Amino acid sequence: MQILKQDINRRILAVARHVFSQRGFAKASMRDIAAKVGVGVGNLYNYYSSKDDLFCAVLAPIVSACYAMFDKHHGEYGQDVISMTQESYLLSAVADYMSILKENRTLLKILLFKAQGSSLENFKIEFTDRATAQVKTWFANNKLRHPDMNIEVSDFMIHLHTVWMFTMFEEIIMHRVTGDAMVRVVEEYIKFEINGWKHILNIE
Repeated sequence: MQILKQDINRRILAVARHVFSQRGFAKASMRDIAAKVGVGVGNLYNYYSSKDDLFCAVLAPIVSACYAMFDKHHGEYGQDVISMTQESYLLSAVADYMSILKENRTLLKILLFKAQGSSLENFKIEFTDRATAQVKTWFANNKLRHPDMNIEVSDFMIHLHTVWMFTMFEEIIMHRVTGDAMVRVVEEYIKFEINGWKHILNIE
């Protein structure tokens, strides 16, 4: 019985992902999703208490991936700022961005363009606010290890840095950039980002 429930749940998530991708949160209906899954709408509510609950479950992988990537680079135990000067950092950052864009492209599209009316509608704003505070703490921690580092950076500059990341994601999706072209765009963006921060933070 438990295996059957898991199978049904996987089908619910797969169908809901397709419906949300096609119609967006606002126009999707639980009745339509239930019909496509092959279960009664009442049964669907036994798995998810609301359309928003189901929407959040569908998008949980991309939401987690975004926060995990940011924590990896700028969390409490994030990389030392000097690592930005190393080739391995560039390769790691490109790989992280490509993972989000390639493995979660459909979910990212839903999150960035189809979430109006859901509790994730303001995801970018909430992520950016958290990221700004987190980067300030990361700067302060690095300053203890590198006294010559400049951390007099405006909050708005840090805010813009995160917004630009989402703008790049949106533009890549809207213009259907894929394959080698996408890798090149991501690599150029990160190189530009790294060299800009190296100059602002006064690190070599």
